[in-house]
Amino acid sequence: MSDRDWSKELAKIDRKLESASDEAMFPAPRNATPAARAQTIEVRQKTSTVGAVLRLLLATALGVAMLFWPYDARCGLGLAAYLGATGVLLVAGVWSAVWTWRNRTGRAHTLSLLIILWGLVLGAVEVLPRVGYAKPTLDRPAGWLCE
Repeated sequence: MSDRDWSKELAKIDRKLESASDEAMFPAPRNATPAARAQTIEVRQKTSTVGAVLRLLLATALGVAMLFWPYDARCGLGLAAYLGATGVLLVAGVWSAVWTWRNRTGRAHTLSLLIILWGLVLGAVEVLPRVGYAKPTLDRPAGWLCE
């Protein structure tokens, strides 16, 4: 077995990666003129920001659409479909949060985290009465299946 402490070695690598900027990790071509380098950096930033914002808009549209759920979500298959859509909303929120974090768009990342929170709230409203944590009502009975 090796005498190296791999957790220390990996921690050194992590510190070096954290201290390096994105431009240092992904440099522009060496023989490019300063104007071409600036254009490459600008295109890279615009492309990544546009992708992050598009993902965020998709997740936001789904979050708003959940307010207007057209089917009965009281029990049975309707409830399963609603909870499935809520799961998709959570995945979309995480998806946009990862992209906004990578592209350092702070406001968009905050909105992504709010979308995740919204998905958790929508799921909790339906799940908690059925698992016995919240008080069941006529709209949200204690059972999962229709009787």
